[in-house]
Amino acid sequence: QVQLVESGGGLVQPGGSLRLSCAASGFTLDYYTTTWFRQAPGKEREGVSCISSSDGITSYADSVKGRFTISRDNAKNTVYLQMNSLNPEDTAVYSCAAVPGRIYSSWYESEWYDYWGQGTQVTVSS
Repeated sequence: QVQLVESGGGLVQPGGSLRLSCAASGFTLDYYTTTWFRQAPGKEREGVSCISSSDGITSYADSVKGRFTISRDNAKNTVYLQMNSLNPEDTAVYSCAAVPGRIYSSWYESEWYDYWGQGTQVTVSS
């Protein structure tokens, strides 16, 4: 069964850190481009960060550059999102999505992706 499962969300104070995990089953993430999206209440879904299949080239939204880091552990078939210096504007449901092969443009467009996780809530608040 093809599945993506996110974990690691929670409540954190401004300036804090969280690491999200996106674990895949039924397929091998190394052959897929995987992207983290987020959606805050009343806002459109936003592409946060992407890691390309095989070569692991990464991309980031301007809003998270320098604060978030995406990575992949092929042995664990898992993609991570390390989030540092969190602020209240980062509050959202974070979901991972995957598509076979590479995306050569517009990685942040959700229509590219075949598989989606259920999401994990991240709340940044004092």
